[in-house]
Amino acid sequence: MLVISSTVKNNAPKDALFFRKALEHVLGKDYELSLVFIGNKRSRALNRTHRNIDKPTDILSFTLDKHTGEIYINIPYSMKKCKQFDRLFPNYVKFIYIHGLFHLKGYDHGSTMEAKEAVVRKIFNV
Repeated sequence: MLVISSTVKNNAPKDALFFRKALEHVLGKDYELSLVFIGNKRSRALNRTHRNIDKPTDILSFTLDKHTGEIYINIPYSMKKCKQFDRLFPNYVKFIYIHGLFHLKGYDHGSTMEAKEAVVRKIFNV
């Protein structure tokens, strides 16, 4: 199950079908995910509280239990960051969402995670 919400007024992606299909592909149909689009202020607060880093970031993923998690995507930060990856904003949001799903699956940064993400990105044309 996927629940999508937003605390930002503009530019929150509307592609619910992609978010649901990618979730099911990576974590299975029984996984319960809350996907929240946020701004810099909330991103910074969450990053400070949970990671001890006092600045906003593009995405935060939190595992609540084996079948439940949360992903927060910072819309303003992602709009700026997408240029560094030579991606259009909607594509970048999908790119980092897939990244967040693999963190929820238990992967840490590294070549194994990157290879698995690349397979899923190819499937969804991201």
